[in-house]
Amino acid sequence: MAWQGLHISQPCRLSLKQGQIRLEREGESALSFAPEDVAWILLDTQQVELTASLLARCAGAGVAVIVSDEKHHPCGMMLPFHQHHKQAEVATAQLAASAPLKKKLWQALVRRKIRNQAAHLARLDAGAGKTLAEMAKLVQAGDPANVEARAARFYWQRLYQDFTRADAEDRRNALMNYGYAIVRAALARALVAAGLLPCFGIHHEANANAFNLADDLIEPFRPFVDVMAANRATAVPDAAELTKEDRQHMAFILSAEAVVKGETVNILTASEQAAFSLANILAGKQDDLALPELRE
Repeated sequence: MAWQGLHISQPCRLSLKQGQIRLEREGESALSFAPEDVAWILLDTQQVELTASLLARCAGAGVAVIVSDEKHHPCGMMLPFHQHHKQAEVATAQLAASAPLKKKLWQALVRRKIRNQAAHLARLDAGAGKTLAEMAKLVQAGDPANVEARAARFYWQRLYQDFTRADAEDRRNALMNYGYAIVRAALARALVAAGLLPCFGIHHEANANAFNLADDLIEPFRPFVDVMAANRATAVPDAAELTKEDRQHMAFILSAEAVVKGETVNILTASEQAAFSLANILAGKQDDLALPELRE
């Protein structure tokens, strides 16, 4: 199982040598990594030279290669063609999912998201955390009352003062958005590995979105990113824009700990468990989603 990521922030050359990912920088000794150990490569600079053989090997090993734009924000990724041993069977089950099942799955995702938000909030205000946790119980199948939005307003108002989630100039938002992009890439990778089609969501269904399903599954993962962003914003409060150190800090969200069905794992592993549990549910082999729990 892949367990590490490579955050590339300096000019370098990435190639394949004797089956290993080889990283070369001018004036430094080359580094090698086994493709099977690498879950993602984040190119946080546009001054990287890559070989086609490396990209092919990464695709074969299921490595998510994430590309950043000139502002250093993740803007795209390379994923392998579907290589699941029962690809057609899994995809058929996914496309045949009934509306009631999709609503039940969305209910589970929203409930866990709100409970994780409550756990984060409880660290600052136990009473507010308890109130938010109670709101999770109100979520019905499909969330017709949009409890998710009401919970979000409560959460942000009590988590920060003078904060607007849509404010692109707020560094806290920038930190969170960066972390969300990394987790989204990990989920897309996990969905492909599970044989699922990321473009077909259970709640999100935008025609132009190739990752609707990843945007469904990311919801309970968001509070983990929020915790890491809040910690970084508190530790380095005066920076106006994201620094390389900020980006490195948020990229390693995939190493943060979560609890899934009583077992402590990292977010990367949790993304894989969530994706494979979803595939099993759609195939009628499992009842409950394996979702990450944030402990207070």
